[in-house]
Amino acid sequence: MRQVVIYYGEDEQWVVECPSLPGCISQGKTKEEAIVNIREAIEGYVAALQEDQLPVPPERFDTILLAV
Repeated sequence: MRQVVIYYGEDEQWVVECPSLPGCISQGKTKEEAIVNIREAIEGYVAALQEDQLPVPPERFDTILLAV
């Protein structure tokens, strides 16, 4: 289970990042497409770490919604 952040980017694409996996970023034309893409990116990221026998970073992030 991983937390992700999704936002509408400047290039008119939805951008999704997984903060607990540095550099694990994806995008899509719709939110749904972006979520599918980040799921695949996370799976590939973790598989690559495991293949290289590197530790998989734990999920350490907590999020809150802050109104300003």
